[in-house]
Amino acid sequence: MIDLVEAKAQARREGFARRKAAHADDPGTAAGVLSGFLAGYRGVPLSGYMPIRTEIDPRPAMSEAAAHGPVGIPVILGAGQPLKFARWEPDMPLVEGAFGALIPEDPDYFEPEILIVPLVAFDGQGGRLGYGGGFYDRTLEQLRARRGTLAIGFAYAAQEAAQLPLEPTDQTLDFIVTETEMIDLR
Repeated sequence: MIDLVEAKAQARREGFARRKAAHADDPGTAAGVLSGFLAGYRGVPLSGYMPIRTEIDPRPAMSEAAAHGPVGIPVILGAGQPLKFARWEPDMPLVEGAFGALIPEDPDYFEPEILIVPLVAFDGQGGRLGYGGGFYDRTLEQLRARRGTLAIGFAYAAQEAAQLPLEPTDQTLDFIVTETEMIDLR
């Protein structure tokens, strides 16, 4: 029997390969479906992310949402800690943060109610596989303990796996938004 660590590592390798292939074919219009989804939540504080590597790019949808309410991006404070979220605006000065993700030069922190979450792979039950640091799992657990917080996985449809190896501490997604559809997992 394969242990959970190896099962997750294998699922990540497969997810990265699927994401890389989908990213190579991305014409840059994927955020249109995300914008349509977010239109139903205008004015609700949300956080997106600054894409790294071959992650699908949410910035066009984030820019549109910023016209209606606060939008932020995650800031990694350190290993084993939950994320903080700094207000973001298009064209604001950014600097390189942990893992090469861009963060505001002068962070103004707030607490979002919706998190647009990057991922390596997802499944139809709301499972999400990230990079393995547990940042979003810790953060979602903390935010959900205080109030309702939606987690929206934003990914290429090709990143879907039949089933993912998950742990009890892995936080599930409420929605998946791909370049082709919105899936309600609640």
